[in-house]
Amino acid sequence: MTPELLFQWVNPMALAGWLALAFLPLAPRLLGAAAGTVVPLLLSTAYAALVLAFWSSSTGGFDSLDAVARLFENRWLLLAGWVHYLAFDLLIGAWEARTARREGMAHGLLLPCLAVTFLFGPAGYLLFQALRLSLKSRPARAGA
Repeated sequence: MTPELLFQWVNPMALAGWLALAFLPLAPRLLGAAAGTVVPLLLSTAYAALVLAFWSSSTGGFDSLDAVARLFENRWLLLAGWVHYLAFDLLIGAWEARTARREGMAHGLLLPCLAVTFLFGPAGYLLFQALRLSLKSRPARAGA
């Protein structure tokens, strides 16, 4: 097993979770469980295994930007960092989908937020929260 091979496995796994969120209205319980629980658990398991196996072989750490750079010179730990992003961004996307559903947000409005969260993590979360705020601050329409 190489870092590149594992990279080729975790990316489609995460993508499957994101596709589940996109198609959530078709089977909310099943797809929500897959995207919000099963896939993140698999990614989290891979992350934990990578950190446990390779952490001690790194000279880096978290006390400075240079230390973080040294940490990620180890390709296995670089991969662990990537898997960390995949897992947490997907968890945020699943939270956005649950919140949108609970608050009655149209799925079509959620989809751009999911796309931005998938590509740019925190920027997608920011977009989702801004959308929620704008929808809550709208005055109710007469007769609605």
